Amino acid sequence: MSKEIATFAGGCFWCMVKPFDQQPGIEEVLSGYTGGHIENPTYQQVCSETTGHLEAVQITFDSKVYSYEKLVELYWTLIDPTDAGGQFYDRGESYTTAIFYHNDEQKRIAEESKARLEQSGKFKKPISVKILPAKPFYAAEDYHQQYYRKNPMHYERYQIGSGRAAFIQKHWGHEHE
Repeated sequence: MSKEIATFAGGCFWCMVKPFDQQPGIEEVLSGYTGGHIENPTYQQVCSETTGHLEAVQITFDSKVYSYEKLVELYWTLIDPTDAGGQFYDRGESYTTAIFYHNDEQKRIAEESKARLEQSGKFKKPISVKILPAKPFYAAEDYHQQYYRKNPMHYERYQIGSGRAAFIQKHWGHEHE
């Protein structure tokens, strides 16, 4: 097994777990916080917009089964890559988007993928997703982990109510599944 880690911020971390969790070669998808300036932040601290953390997912995967490039391509289909102020219903720095790379190869893949998306003309506005070096990742509280499994009805209502599901359907159709 070629174990690697990928870290993506895409707004509400609840919505970022399921699509990755259902791919082959994915060992674990953790909801958590990264990019900030304090250790072990709580959900309340991150939501206060004073820690600099973003809600993110950290994915442990077998790169021989599911490549980092495929993870990045899936990531684009889960977010509005043009929204610099948050994602859908969720506003503020903690809900902004970023790809946190763990090595030079991940950085290269992320930058090339972003450039392809920008050049594709799929979106009229510029792609605002930041590509940043990985910082310490702190797992979120237990009740946030695997939220789509623990609270499936609320998860589905949130996906629809936030506007994420409609955006994904409009821009990606079934490509994200």
